[in-house]
Parts: sequence; C-alpha cells; structure tokens
Amino acid sequence: MQFQQLVYFVAVAETRHFTRAAERVHVAQPSLSQQIRALERELGAELFSRARGNIQLTDAGEALLPLARRILADADTARLEVQELAQLQRGRVRLGATPSLCTGLLPGVLRAYHSAHPGIQLLIEESGSHDLVRELARGALDLALITLPLPSAAPALTTVELLTEDLVVISSAELPAPGGGGPLGIGDLRDEPMVMFRHGYDLRELTVAACRAEGFEPVFTVEGGEMDAVLGFVRAGLGLAVVPAMVAEHAGPGLRVTLLAASPLRRTIALAHRTDVGPPRAARELKRMLLAGSRSG
Repeated sequence: MQFQQLVYFVAVAETRHFTRAAERVHVAQPSLSQQIRALERELGAELFSRARGNIQLTDAGEALLPLARRILADADTARLEVQELAQLQRGRVRLGATPSLCTGLLPGVLRAYHSAHPGIQLLIEESGSHDLVRELARGALDLALITLPLPSAAPALTTVELLTEDLVVISSAELPAPGGGGPLGIGDLRDEPMVMFRHGYDLRELTVAACRAEGFEPVFTVEGGEMDAVLGFVRAGLGLAVVPAMVAEHAGPGLRVTLLAASPLRRTIALAHRTDVGPPRAARELKRMLLAGSRSG
C-alpha cells in the first residue's frame, strides 16, 4: 500500500467523482484510476461502487476511510514537525475549543502566543466537546480544550485538567429577574422557559442531567443554537440559559446574570491530545502557555 494511493483514495471518497478527485490532487484521471485499482487488488476488495457513474463507498471503503485520513493527518503532522525551526519560526497549530472558551480563555493566551511566535499559523476549530473528541481521534486537531469526563466511547486521549468553572443562569435584563432576583437552585428552573444549545454541547447535557436529577424535564422555547445564537435569543427574552461564568462575564449588555447557589453546577475543562501521537513542537509550546495562563488566572 503506497502513501499516494491513500491520497487518491481519500480524494475520490470526498468528491465522489474520479475526475474532480484527479483535479484536486493534480494528477491525470487515468493515473488516479489505475492507482485506485492497484490498491483494491492489493487489499482484495473493491473500495467504490461505480454503478452508472454514481460513485459510492463500499463497506471496505467505509472501513478504510477513517484509517486513511488518520495516516495522512499523521504524516502531515510529522512533516510539519521536521520543518519547524528550533526557534519556532514557522509551523502550524490546530486547536479545538468550545465556543465559551473561544470567547473567554483563548483570546489572551493566543495573543501572547502570536506575539512570541508570529510565524506559527493558528487554526481554531470551534465546536462542542464531543465533536472535538472525534476530531482529535481522526487526526484533524493537535490539541483540544474539552469538558471532562470524556464520553464512554472516547478514543485514547491524554488529558490535563486546566480549570473548573461555575455555570450561571442568564436572562433578559428587560424582563423580571427569575426567582425574584436571588440565587437560584436547579429546581427553580422547573417552570422557566429555556433556550438550549444544540446536541453535542456539553452544556446541554449538564443542564438536562441536572434538571432530571431534580425530577423534571426542562422546557425549551428554542433549541439547537450555537453560543452566540443562544445569547441573542436570551437577550431577546425567549427564555433563560445556563452558561459558563466566563461567557456571562463577556456577554455584553442586555443580559442579567443569576448565580446557581443552592445547587451549583460546575464543569471541568481539560487540554487533550491523542495518546498515540504526541503533538508537534508548536502545539506543545501552546499547551505550555495554556497551562500557565489557566494557573495564573
């Protein structure tokens, strides 16, 4: 099995078209098709169904695709690691983070990192914690800021706890304060309309689990939003939301913050990377700065 064959295979799998795949990898279409056929002969299975020009992955192709992507991602990481100069003058870091951390913790740390290493390209993937775990597993990220505990089916990841933060309730400043304005318990949310994040956000799971532990199902007026959308819907008076304290701190005008004192909710943030592949040097330096920044804060 040749490395270039995997490049061609992934290109066809992602474009579902041999000609477009050949254009993507800058090779003649007959040469690409020949290499795919050679790969199929070596593996002893067809990787694509080619009925009437409709290109679909076979079961064998579906099995190979995540493995091929991981091999290519690892090779790319190795290439960048070798190319980096001792002074970290060039390179790339692919960092995943939840939206709340992108607005709270990250800006200051990334500013300091960029000032120290302006030649390092920073690529940020903003998503829910479970989504980021999957991206780490397939080699698409070097590091990710995720919420503990890990999902039960999570791949082998090395994690270092970064911080623990409280969750708070936000509501529209134009409406009466929930619960009369004092600290709330989870049970006080029983009859309150709520704005809820999309599936894949750890905040959604934490909030729903806490409500169920108090014996009720939360009522959603709007659900499925990202962080900015949730803040906007709450500001418009569509309901309450449970968010990290650092998000509420930077949320801007139009929102009221109420503490969850009687039954506090907290989450633990960790920095993670794959156990089987160490992060490249530029990512290790960012990891060091993130750890230092969280401890000093």
